[in-house]
Amino acid sequence: MKIHEYQAKEILRGYGVRTPRGRVTEDAAEARSICEELGGRAVVKAQIHAGGRGKGGGVKLAGSPAEAEKLAGEILGMQLVTPQTGAEGQEVRKVLVEEAVDIASELYLSVTLDRAVGTPTIMASAAGGMDIEEVAAKDPAAIVRQAVDPHLGLQGFQARTVSRGLGLTGKTARQAEKLLASLVKAYLETDASLAEINPLLVTGEGDVLALDAKMNFDDNVLFRHESIRAMRDLGEEDPREVEASKFGLNYIKLDGEIGCMVNGAGLAMATMDIIKLYGSEPANFLDVGGSASQDAVKNAFQIIISDPSVKAVLINIFGGIARTDRIARGVVAALEELGDVTLPVVVRLEGTNVEEGRRILREADFDFIVAEQMADAAKKVVDAARGGA
Repeated sequence: MKIHEYQAKEILRGYGVRTPRGRVTEDAAEARSICEELGGRAVVKAQIHAGGRGKGGGVKLAGSPAEAEKLAGEILGMQLVTPQTGAEGQEVRKVLVEEAVDIASELYLSVTLDRAVGTPTIMASAAGGMDIEEVAAKDPAAIVRQAVDPHLGLQGFQARTVSRGLGLTGKTARQAEKLLASLVKAYLETDASLAEINPLLVTGEGDVLALDAKMNFDDNVLFRHESIRAMRDLGEEDPREVEASKFGLNYIKLDGEIGCMVNGAGLAMATMDIIKLYGSEPANFLDVGGSASQDAVKNAFQIIISDPSVKAVLINIFGGIARTDRIARGVVAALEELGDVTLPVVVRLEGTNVEEGRRILREADFDFIVAEQMADAAKKVVDAARGGA
C-alpha cells in the first residue's frame, strides 16, 4: 500500500524525524491562510502516489500568500503527468503547503528490502533530489549501502559509516545519524516495504530534515497497523484494482491488450511471459488463487473485460487445489450475466476435473476458443486479439 507524502511525514515525525512545517489542504483559499501562518513564503506540492512531481509542474514556490492561493488553484484538479504516472497522469486532489527552507545541499536516504540478501538495507547518496535509479546506473559507487539486521536494528557504527559516506561532519553528521536511526526504526516497526527521504535536506546552518518522504507498506500485515491502513486513498488507485481487492483477487493493471486470468502467481508470470514471446503484451496480472470460488472467478472475469484496452482474454488454469469445472462454471456465469460479450476468450484448462470443465465450456452458448497447451493458448489469444481467430 502506498500513502501520500504528507502522511509519510506524519508517521516519520512520530519517530523523531524533522520535517518542514506545513499542512495539507484541498482548498486554494486555505492554502493562502496556511502560507500566512508559515511567514508568507511556502512551497505548494501536489499530493499523488507518484514521484517526479516537480518535473511535471506539481511543485511550485510561492513568494506570497496570494501566490500560494493562485498556485494551489492551478495544481488542484490538474492531471499531473510524471515519469511514474504514465501518459494518462493522475488527478491532484490535495496539496501540501510547507514552509520554504534554506537549502545548502540535497542528499538521498532510504531503507528497503534487499531480496538478494534477505535483509533491510540502507541506501544513501550525496546525489539527492534526483532519480536514484539514474544515479545507480551511471555511478554505482555513489550509492552507500548498509544491510541492517532486523532483530538488532541499526548499530552506531553503521550510522557513522553512512554519514561519512555522505561526506557529513560535525553537528550535521550527528543529526543525520540520529535521523537515520529513526528512519530504520519507523521502517521496521510499521512493516514498511520502503521508507525513502529524497531529498534529505542540509540547511545553511547545517541542520538535517526530510524535505520529501515516501513510504510503502506490505498489504499482508496491515491488520497490525489500523492507523496506517486508514491512510489508504482509494482515489489514487486503479478502480479495477480496488474492486479486485474486495473479492480477495490479486490484480494489477498493465499496459497491454491481452486480459489474463490465471491461478497461481508463478503460472501467472509464466503466462505473461509467453504472451510477450508470441508478440503481444498482457493487460493485467490476475491471480484468482489456488482455491478460487465460482463467484471469485465471475468477478475476476468482469474486472478483466471492464478494461477497454483488452482485445482478447486468456484463461489459463491448472487445477491442483482449484477444480477446473468450478472455474469453467464461473466464467460461463460471468458471460451469461454480462450478456453482450464480443471479446474472444481463449481457455486452457488442465488438472482436476478437466474433462468436466471442458464439457461445460463446449456446451456453453458462448463460443470459447479452447487450447491444449500454453504455447497453443498464447498463439491463439494473440491471433484473436489481432482479428485472426
